[in-house]
Amino acid sequence: MNRTIILLLIFATSCSTFFKKKNERVLARVYDEYLYESDLKGVVAPGTLPKDSVLMSQSFIDSWVRQRLIIQQAEKNLTSAQMDFTKQLENYKNSLTIYTYENALVTQKLDTLVTEEETQNYYDANQQNFLLKDNIVQLQYVKLPLKSTVAKQIKKLMTGSDPEDKEKLAALCEKNAADYFLDSENWLLFNDLLKQIPLKTYNQEEFLKNHRDLEYQDSMFVYLVRFKDFKIKESVSPLNFEKQRIRDIILNKRKIEMIGRMQEDLFTSAQKKNAFEIY
Repeated sequence: MNRTIILLLIFATSCSTFFKKKNERVLARVYDEYLYESDLKGVVAPGTLPKDSVLMSQSFIDSWVRQRLIIQQAEKNLTSAQMDFTKQLENYKNSLTIYTYENALVTQKLDTLVTEEETQNYYDANQQNFLLKDNIVQLQYVKLPLKSTVAKQIKKLMTGSDPEDKEKLAALCEKNAADYFLDSENWLLFNDLLKQIPLKTYNQEEFLKNHRDLEYQDSMFVYLVRFKDFKIKESVSPLNFEKQRIRDIILNKRKIEMIGRMQEDLFTSAQKKNAFEIY
């Protein structure tokens, strides 16, 4: 093949590569590599404001240029041995394959029902693992506009235990309150309550021991709080505060056991079939 034909073939190949997106707008170039408009697909989410869209696109283009510059510099300076990632890619692919298969197995076959008895048994056997890191409270909390005319009525209903009082309280709060929380059976972090009330407590433990009912106001709102119970940090956390955590622990334990059984069954089955040998 003469030199002219070789040059023509090289030129044809180069043109094919260069013009494959000739109808698209080029956004950036690094040496002989080009970034096209279609390469930004998925970078900006639908509904993004135009101003934010421009900033996100500019950031992507800048990152692409910087990355390609570093890669090209690295390729010039690394040896072929240093650039051989075959083993790493193979290991990554194997790990990803195993991970995907195990997740599919867990999704299809894992029993996700955790009974109350299982939860209680795990809690009883592992209470040393459920020590509180923060103070928690059971309470009712209502935030009302400062000029509200129903504050006294709500305070009275908060002390009642009659189901009818609870219904009236919920209805009044729904209609008049700026914010409220009435489920006194659930536990909340005391710090979360303090984020809602501009109240400073220098000793949370002493504060909780000495307050059952609290009324506080600032320039805009009046805050009504009735504490039902509290637990101090470092004490044993109550079961219903830990239920979701215990469920997650039990399910994760089942998952590990299922994967372990699968691996062992696979090994035993292959061993019986003489499917492998160890020399």
